[in-house]
Amino acid sequence: MDAMLQSIKTWFHGLKSNERQLVIAAGTLLSVAIVYWVLLAPLSRAVATRETRIERKQQDLAWMRSVSGPMQQLAASRPGGNTGESLVVLIDRSARQAGIANALAGQTPNGDQGIRVRLENAPFDSVVLWLASLQQQYGIAIESASIDRADKPGIVSASLVLIRAQPT
Repeated sequence: MDAMLQSIKTWFHGLKSNERQLVIAAGTLLSVAIVYWVLLAPLSRAVATRETRIERKQQDLAWMRSVSGPMQQLAASRPGGNTGESLVVLIDRSARQAGIANALAGQTPNGDQGIRVRLENAPFDSVVLWLASLQQQYGIAIESASIDRADKPGIVSASLVLIRAQPT
């Protein structure tokens, strides 16, 4: 390595004064170019990418804010959606409306937002329509279900765990 460095020094000192200045200028220019392409250009691209991402996120946030009012109004306009009615009362009332209140064998709370429901000898079609109504009108979802057929065709017994959807 020392021999190579020594030969470069000998070559450099053997150049004319104008040639040495040209080599120094070219070396400086090459050093600046290397620093730019290795450090500054990737950093500049990364900053531009981040700025674009932030701008896109700000546009998304503005859109979300613009639709949040109508979404809240829609959620509030759902029947029973914002009444604060307990799940026990809601299940009982909706089961009466669906015509399966006599099949309602038991209800027990399951956490803050859930309820366990037992139906016995209920018409399958009525149970399915009732569950769809609970989801569409009240935001009640089925967490788990066990449905067993009875001796009579179209009649079932069911154990359900229903949960109230969390407001977003």
